[in-house]
Amino acid sequence: MKRSTIPEKLKERVRQTARNRCGYCLFIEHYSPALFQIDHLIPLAKGGTNDEENLWLLCASCNRAKADKTGVFDTETNTIITLFNPRTQIWHEHFEWSSDKTKIIGKTPIGRGTVAALNLNKERIVAVRREWILAGWHPPKE
Repeated sequence: MKRSTIPEKLKERVRQTARNRCGYCLFIEHYSPALFQIDHLIPLAKGGTNDEENLWLLCASCNRAKADKTGVFDTETNTIITLFNPRTQIWHEHFEWSSDKTKIIGKTPIGRGTVAALNLNKERIVAVRREWILAGWHPPKE
């Protein structure tokens, strides 16, 4: 399948709508050495499009972990559910920060499954969040 280019103006609108934050871990692009990536919420290979409603901003770590996933497994309900959609769902309804603000805790089946599927609390990321807290960059302000 030939991948069509996403126009720069559309990428900028997605960045603005996402408030320059990763849709899953909420990291702010300004603090990253690399630009975040425009992700297809439903991958092109699974019928997704380049329409704005199917695009969101992700950091490289979350984008690599997401890959072409659309469904995730929730261990509490033993069911496959849809991956969190940062465009249509509210982050705080599905996730919360741990008491020390370094880990993302899933509050719903979608949240739990997304945390596990995207490995949002891998050791290196938790260590980096500790440093972000010291720098005043974390947790992100609403």
